[in-house]
Amino acid sequence: MANPHSPFAKTLRVFRGTFIHASREEVLQVLADALLGVDAEGKIIFIGEGKELDKMSKNFGFRPSAVTQLETHEFFMPGMVDTHIHAPQYSYIGTALDMPLLDWLNKYTFPVESRFKDKSFAQKVYTQVVRRTLRNGTTTACYFATIHKDSSLLLGHIANEFGQRALVGKVCSDRNRFSEQYKETFQESIEETSRFISELLDKKYALVKPVVTPRFARWCSGPLLSELGQLAKNKNLHIQSHIAEIYDSVNVVKELFPDSNSFTDVYHKHSLLTNKTVMAHGCHLSDEELTLFRETGASLSHCPNSNISLRSGVLNVRNVLNHKVKVGLGTDVAGGYSASMLDAVRRALDTSKILTIQEPEHQTLTFEEAFRLATLGGSQALSLDNQIGNFEVGKDFDALRVNVAVPSGPIDLIQHEEPKILLEKFLNLGDDRNIVEVYVAGRRVVPFSE
Repeated sequence: MANPHSPFAKTLRVFRGTFIHASREEVLQVLADALLGVDAEGKIIFIGEGKELDKMSKNFGFRPSAVTQLETHEFFMPGMVDTHIHAPQYSYIGTALDMPLLDWLNKYTFPVESRFKDKSFAQKVYTQVVRRTLRNGTTTACYFATIHKDSSLLLGHIANEFGQRALVGKVCSDRNRFSEQYKETFQESIEETSRFISELLDKKYALVKPVVTPRFARWCSGPLLSELGQLAKNKNLHIQSHIAEIYDSVNVVKELFPDSNSFTDVYHKHSLLTNKTVMAHGCHLSDEELTLFRETGASLSHCPNSNISLRSGVLNVRNVLNHKVKVGLGTDVAGGYSASMLDAVRRALDTSKILTIQEPEHQTLTFEEAFRLATLGGSQALSLDNQIGNFEVGKDFDALRVNVAVPSGPIDLIQHEEPKILLEKFLNLGDDRNIVEVYVAGRRVVPFSE
């Protein structure tokens, strides 16, 4: 009999079934017939074996009949973490991939991002991108917005309303030779960014925080980078930017910052390389630069779809991991043509296989490793792994309920398969139809309440 005096008796939710996650020690753990309890704050308060149901129901004060039982072909996995996505670019996702990066930015990106001074346009696009990413299992997103303070605040509001965990960055750029219409002065950038951060923090959103966002060193002056580094330090904020995405930028940044030894050193000298920094791409980093990443605790966001689509370069993730640098996956919408982290997993595996074709000694990433990159790896890259990333007791319950055999879904099961194979099939073949529920901090956010 359940203990009616337990503090959890009326608020505890308990799930029973298969749970699949990664840990620091193991690239993949399958917990078959497990029990997991979530309290009213959305925290995981216990995880145990199904055979202990009677014992745990007494200890934690829940009725065995109230347990949510997963179906045979279902499992829970941690929510996926998109470590790099440009929310305004969602308006033209799936198009405009006919040229390399710098031409692409000039022709498509900057004209579109300039439109986000119009809050009604921003409302429409940002609502769509938050809904789409959540529906595809992105429980945490690290967003670039635009240079516009008000619409950037709106993105934070929309993420909060839908229940997505998010880092939102107002873009900073005071040196853009491609677009006079889409840049700020040094003073405007600092003042508007400071206001953005203060106003977003004043909202006291539980899951949405600001992130300091210099677009990248090529389009920011040294004084602006220094001020942003100091601002991040003073407020203890996350930092995001781009690094070594294309080879041309590596050389240009060296010319713009002759006192720095490398692209990475530019950010380091301006106090922008910390254990709360995530840099996108890194296709053309040297081993010495990766060592500096490790020493500072900074991380990389691997964006394989964008790297290929815009012909930017190929990141050797195995080399990054061998340097013990934190790395997660990013969709990099709209340079990446999919807002789904499942696509990022697949493209990461494809990229690794291409490297093996080119160099047979290269150790190809496994699907288990790609799964960890999309979940625990992403949480580590954003320095949120003390809160999310797997099903450890004390962490928030950010989770996807996956049904591999959902009716009219993309996966055909021919025979009984073990959970590990079900996960592999989902990663390779699945889509949003297989994601039947999404939880963020214990709150069910998908299906949407209309």
